[in-house]
Amino acid sequence: MLTEFGKVFIFLLVGIVFVGIAIFMAYLVRPKRPTAEKLLTYECGENPIGSSWQKFNIRFYVVALIFLIFDVEIVMLFPWALNYRDFGFYGFSVGAIFLIVLFIGMIYEWRKGDLEWERSKPIIPNLKNFSKPKEIQETK
Repeated sequence: MLTEFGKVFIFLLVGIVFVGIAIFMAYLVRPKRPTAEKLLTYECGENPIGSSWQKFNIRFYVVALIFLIFDVEIVMLFPWALNYRDFGFYGFSVGAIFLIVLFIGMIYEWRKGDLEWERSKPIIPNLKNFSKPKEIQETK
């Protein structure tokens, strides 16, 4: 007789074998037409120019995080949308408050400029534009 751990082991083993067979079959039937573009390191729309250690635009990371945050919050609305009538006014008000907070967060991100892809470059002060205080100018 098989124990519960044995059943789990057989389930995992069958899953691993099934995935292995599926990957092998995909390898056999896939088209093999390599092109110069397909052999590039990245197929993300950005041409790999220069060193791989160069700095990249942080906008990719920020936009991905904002999408992830709002996407997860929107997913949380599906159970509420299906069951808010069962809880009456309380269920509706909790969902409405959640939507209001979500909307305020979206306005905050919009006002902050994180939803715009290109920002204006910041003005970095340098010594050429720096004027000395009057006390220092008079001592010369």
